[in-house]
Amino acid sequence: MTEPAESFELTSPELYLNRELSILDFNMRVLEQATDPSHPLIERLNFLLIFSRNLDEFFEIRVAGLLQQVSFGHIRSGPDGLLPQEVLKLISEICHAAVERQYRILNDDLLPALAAENIRYLRRDEWTDKQSAWVRKYFKEQVMPVLTPIGLDPSHPFPRLVNKSLNFIVSLDGKDAFGRQMSLAVVPAPRSLPRVVRLPDNIVDGGDQHVMLSSIIHEHVSELFPGMTANGCFQFRVTRNADMTVDEDAEDLASALQGELLSRRYGAAVRLEVADNCPRHIIDYLLRQFGLSNEALYQVNGPVNLSRLLSDFDRPRLRFKPFRPRTPEVLQKSESIFEALAQGDILLHHPFESFAPVVDMLRQAARDPSVLAIKQTLYRSGPESEIVNVLADAARNGKEVTAVIELRARFDEASNIEVANKLQQAGAIVVYGIVGYKTHAKMILIVRREGRKLMRYGHLGTGNYHAGNARLYTDYGLLTANPEVCEDIHKIFQELTGMGKVLRLKQLLHAPFTLHPKLLSMIEQEISNKQAGLPARIIIKVNALTEKVLMQALMRASQAGVQVDLIIRSVCCLRPGVAGVTDNITVRSIVGRFLEHTRVFYFENGGEALVFCSSADWMDRNLYQRVETCFPILDPVHRKRIIDYGLMLYLNDNTQAWDMQPDGSWVRATPGDDSPCSAQQKLLEKFS
Repeated sequence: MTEPAESFELTSPELYLNRELSILDFNMRVLEQATDPSHPLIERLNFLLIFSRNLDEFFEIRVAGLLQQVSFGHIRSGPDGLLPQEVLKLISEICHAAVERQYRILNDDLLPALAAENIRYLRRDEWTDKQSAWVRKYFKEQVMPVLTPIGLDPSHPFPRLVNKSLNFIVSLDGKDAFGRQMSLAVVPAPRSLPRVVRLPDNIVDGGDQHVMLSSIIHEHVSELFPGMTANGCFQFRVTRNADMTVDEDAEDLASALQGELLSRRYGAAVRLEVADNCPRHIIDYLLRQFGLSNEALYQVNGPVNLSRLLSDFDRPRLRFKPFRPRTPEVLQKSESIFEALAQGDILLHHPFESFAPVVDMLRQAARDPSVLAIKQTLYRSGPESEIVNVLADAARNGKEVTAVIELRARFDEASNIEVANKLQQAGAIVVYGIVGYKTHAKMILIVRREGRKLMRYGHLGTGNYHAGNARLYTDYGLLTANPEVCEDIHKIFQELTGMGKVLRLKQLLHAPFTLHPKLLSMIEQEISNKQAGLPARIIIKVNALTEKVLMQALMRASQAGVQVDLIIRSVCCLRPGVAGVTDNITVRSIVGRFLEHTRVFYFENGGEALVFCSSADWMDRNLYQRVETCFPILDPVHRKRIIDYGLMLYLNDNTQAWDMQPDGSWVRATPGDDSPCSAQQKLLEKFS
């Protein structure tokens, strides 16, 4: 039961959920996909590995941040009222149960099912004589030459181990070559070694048979310590604080970042994973070395580096059915994208529709003698991406190419530095954006001479310029020649590359200037419309909702009787269904084959619906500390398509949807008496 409405102020902690715990809730929904029998077997394994990677990042960033708050004496609570110490305790309880379940799913469900398909990860006691001989030869030729065993004694202190690296602690009997009595040693596994090794076909009975690197080292670890006996070998892995702090006043941001990348590998320890058969006295020794409490210990029944488990098997029957993204008909019939855009805007819904038109637009621009300039933001693209190569070609072809590269995209910093260097070498102008504000906007502007006029063509998107992600993430992209939209894009590029006052835009909203106040204004307009008896409704689809002022505005809308539907992929700090406050708010999350990444804002506006797509989530950092774009969908056909297939279809999903309850828990939607409806599957069937 919820409390009566009159007991709540809009600042009451009971109306909010903790951000870190909400992230964990999303990861639990990802983990559940590994148990879903409707997913093909290898895809279920992939979801298990995604959960591991997500949890790694959660500890590297979120848990590390909380531990820093505690160590610095920060005791302020968030909107939910929980103190950092309380959140850390809850995280420990949730994560220990989740990790135990993860390995149970692996060992009891997925590995037996894979074995039934003749895909095996063989334990040492399962090796045949031929396999043992092959492993011995592999160890001596490929593994042993790159291993560096480190004995632990006063002259050899505990080594500084890299973040998330695979290591072994070995208990020893005997004396070394110098007569020293040794009891413990550490063996780091170089990252150059594969964590899973496929056995040759001639020594297996068909199928895909593998051995783990940990098993290979364990079997032959005594050979690393001649004259001594290894009576125990236990894998372990330490996770470290990987959040970086870069001096915004640094003269050269790229050089400053490169220096910080090394420190990320050796930040403060936040989690220790150890094989569950490791003796307690060795565990306690490791905890002391890393300065960790028992709450940070995770004993696992399987590989400690589960995220690197091999899953790339050529078994089409055990994978999602391949699909071919559609190319809009207008592009198929046109000689060039510029010709097609003369007929009107083109809306792309990835991955159901191809990302190729975006690359093609750049490629055509790079070769077109009439094109004078190309400007683009890059957040996560990669130095070998086709888009980066095309931009480099355009610069070499004499185009004025300007790339605004956000070097500080987390975990892609090194890749982005490579991109910057590659484009600079090709002759492009490279700008790193604005000090203190990450450039997260996704936009392209092409300037083309047509007769005596200069025409502009633009692209705006909700996702990154990364062709690989465009096959895995759902995103919207808009190709346009609309003069006002392109003029706005031009003005934002001016802000990013030059200096001066904020320029007034006609169509686009952009953070950190107009986006937040305009969103508040549109919410207030829905409240006014409802009070005036006009149609009023709000539908918001984003990855995360944490910004308090917008949440309180949505609460006021709910209290006024406005129906508010939130489709939030991961973090949602607003609690729905509280009587008299949020009882007109629903929150749901879609977790399926594709990562839901579209950001769409719908306001019914008295019957004249407003629809916006955006690069921004509803988070403080997006609205106040990043450069973001939010663009209106002006074409009524495109607007209806987004409403029907980007919003309503997701609200009707009863297969891959999860609905948040008033207590903050999530319940998976089921078809019941209705026909099954999976939004992603319906979109695949319709568009691809």
